[in-house]
Amino acid sequence: MKLIITGATGVAGLNIYRAALADPEVTSITLIQRRQMPSWAALPPNAADKTTSIIHTDFETYSTEIASKPVHHDACIWALGKTVRGMSEAEYTQLTHDYPMAFVKALRDAGVEKDRKDDEPFRFVYVSGEMADPAEKSLLMWANIKGRTEKDLTKFCEETTGLKVHNFRPAYFASNERYPNDATNQRPALENVVHRIIGPFFKYVVPSNFTPIEDLASVAVGLAKGRWPDIQVLGNAKIKELAKELH
Repeated sequence: MKLIITGATGVAGLNIYRAALADPEVTSITLIQRRQMPSWAALPPNAADKTTSIIHTDFETYSTEIASKPVHHDACIWALGKTVRGMSEAEYTQLTHDYPMAFVKALRDAGVEKDRKDDEPFRFVYVSGEMADPAEKSLLMWANIKGRTEKDLTKFCEETTGLKVHNFRPAYFASNERYPNDATNQRPALENVVHRIIGPFFKYVVPSNFTPIEDLASVAVGLAKGRWPDIQVLGNAKIKELAKELH
């Protein structure tokens, strides 16, 4: 199975990347990113042999050469994103909605449907959020934009032969404690202080609103592999339920 991952230096993306490296069914991984993986990202020894990087700076435009490469893969986990804090609605819309939409359109234009069987579509796993609202009636700006993206991706993939979307909705999650360099490099110092305070609250007081990072990663890879082909929207409770199947 050939997998594409975006956002591989982020909290979700890096742990998804590690899970994919550890999965023997994932034979090769292509990272689409602005820069090479940083040295602080603790990776297993097989990372270099299993990974190809496409350095790409404009996520709204794909040349024919770049777009032709993803179509030969089996799935993409779109983990590119960041916290809405400090971003305008226009900036967050571009990052959260416009970038993934541009990618699936590039897949279509490059002929993603060619030679694909009906039961083996290209799977697009979109890392959304537990409170995403496709009706766009939430009081939270980010939830409306995530919901709009889910809605538009679903419509686009239903109208495009060979593409299937899985809208993946984790709740609160934090950097992997097994890798202390992650938090230091992925978030500002002040934000890490806040997460050290509220993280245990979500984890132990309201666990229904907490997604263990290992569960997030393993289930996202499972979706990309087609383990649960009929699930289109996957919320936090289901993520944790399915994670138990994998452990």
